[in-house]
Amino acid sequence: MIRIVLPAHLKNLARVSGEVRLDLPDPDAKAPTQRNVLDALESQFPVLAGTIRDRQSGQRRPFVRFYACEEDLSNEAPDAPLPDRVIAGDEPFIILGAMAGG
Repeated sequence: MIRIVLPAHLKNLARVSGEVRLDLPDPDAKAPTQRNVLDALESQFPVLAGTIRDRQSGQRRPFVRFYACEEDLSNEAPDAPLPDRVIAGDEPFIILGAMAGG
């Protein structure tokens, strides 16, 4: 199971509270990736499609960041495996709305 922490505005949009939990794919399948997790999240909550990544290109939207295990995963390849602790459900995959300005 993958635990996902969404920012407050996306929780409101998806009408969830707390963490979102997604079931892992078949244990014989390869390790989950950012792309797999986001595909599953958008499948379970279609209202989130296009809010985290662009619908056409699949690229992460500006001002959206991904974190796990105290690491910024935002610039990792979408098909790179997630950290083992996230896959095991020990640590959440965090989707964070970043801010800019001064």
